[in-house]
Amino acid sequence: MVHRDWAKWILGAMLCLLALFGWWKWADWQSAGAAGAAYAARITCSCRYIGGRDAKSCTRDIREDAWAVSVQDEPEEKAVRASVPLLGSARAVFRPGYGCMME
Repeated sequence: MVHRDWAKWILGAMLCLLALFGWWKWADWQSAGAAGAAYAARITCSCRYIGGRDAKSCTRDIREDAWAVSVQDEPEEKAVRASVPLLGSARAVFRPGYGCMME
């Protein structure tokens, strides 16, 4: 019985430490997520609308660097939207004469 009480306390302490660590690092994770989404949107937009490649080919280029990023092509607006779940999103739009610009 005493063994179980200690196990509960240790488990509770570990969960509290994990929650504190998550709270402490949340801003860093959000910054990294937003940067990763912006990188993926910009590179994919350039590949798609400047390089003239198809969307699938372009997303393969960033997959190793930005594995947690999901990318959606918006061909009617010549734009690419990228997001990292819970952390950030970004959109790049092709402008003739300027290239792909972040919104």
